[in-house]
Amino acid sequence: MDVEQRVRDRAGDLTPTERRIADVVLARPQVVAFGTVAEVAEASDAGAATVVRFAAKLGFDGFTGMQSEVRDGLARRLRPAAERIREDITTHTSAAQLHAEAAVGNVRATLDAVEAGDLRAVVERLADDTRPVLVLSGAASRGVAAQFLGDLEQLRPGCRLLDGNPVDVARVLALAGPQPVVVALDLRRYERWVLGTLAAAREAGAWIVALTDNVLSPVAESSDRSFVVAAASTGPFDSHVGTLALLDLFVVEAAAARRVAATERIDRIEAAWTAADALTD
Repeated sequence: MDVEQRVRDRAGDLTPTERRIADVVLARPQVVAFGTVAEVAEASDAGAATVVRFAAKLGFDGFTGMQSEVRDGLARRLRPAAERIREDITTHTSAAQLHAEAAVGNVRATLDAVEAGDLRAVVERLADDTRPVLVLSGAASRGVAAQFLGDLEQLRPGCRLLDGNPVDVARVLALAGPQPVVVALDLRRYERWVLGTLAAAREAGAWIVALTDNVLSPVAESSDRSFVVAAASTGPFDSHVGTLALLDLFVVEAAAARRVAATERIDRIEAAWTAADALTD
């Protein structure tokens, strides 16, 4: 029996404080899976002892038992597509509603987990056009990486995709300039070339931002700042809605930080489109 079902079964017996803990467990499972009792207590405005009692009330052998189950649940969400597509999911909820709930949950869980200090550190560097920005992505997240890159390069110069063969990667890193910022995206199962490129970027003195599935990810281990993205899906493939929402947050904050320079840059782009008669209503 998974954690969500246990919470449903005991919903009528939960105190208001325990309900807050349950909300954290269900909406922000990464906090439980990779955090401590104290962190879960803080997130739910409860005492550490209450968190332990809550786990016992659900039938777990203390907090570690609940944590293990939540970790297993996250792992099941990230199983290979070849396994997921064979599942027969029976539900009384419409397909559109089920998909909407998963997508909204991913966005909320991803953005709720963002720490203000981490966001500020990333935005300061993305807004600093003396630092080149290199975007590194595994194949599955390449689409959202391209969207992020396209938006960011409208705000500032010096943005490019870190991709290609080892010779291309080495050349880009060697010519990037001082203290490049590398924004890396990859979920389990991690691509070896991405991890190898991250190691090379670290050797080159890059400041690394990781967007990945958990804080123990090898992508996160190589980073200066890491963000956990929720990727639950009703189908065989990971959802990248949460990842896109987080990258969009980076762009919005970088635009605010570069308001004057970004406005001038966007005006030049708009003028070029108009001169080329490239767009129509």
